[in-house]
Amino acid sequence: MSKQDYLRLNAKYLREAEELIKKKDYPQASEKIWGALVEAMKAVASERGISLGTYRSIAVFVSELDKEYPELRLREVFRHAESLHVNFYEDHLPEDYVIESKHVISRVIEQLLAR
Repeated sequence: MSKQDYLRLNAKYLREAEELIKKKDYPQASEKIWGALVEAMKAVASERGISLGTYRSIAVFVSELDKEYPELRLREVFRHAESLHVNFYEDHLPEDYVIESKHVISRVIEQLLAR
């Protein structure tokens, strides 16, 4: 897939997450937010000629980007996203946690993609 494909999916997942939050479907919204971050990472990786195909490859890439852009705190943001990914299966996080994580993740995606 191309960078544009990843960016299209990123935007789609963020829109869908917003709609799901309005419906109070937090497990589904959580997974969309997780997906949005992953697609953003894949977009940045594709620009650099890197293909991310496994969970581990994504985590390693996040760690590398975190060293490059420490001010974005990408490892911390990735942990937010991971907890949302688990919430999709467990539905254990309260509403305010999901909403806060969405704001944190969305803001960092915007900052990362603007570079």
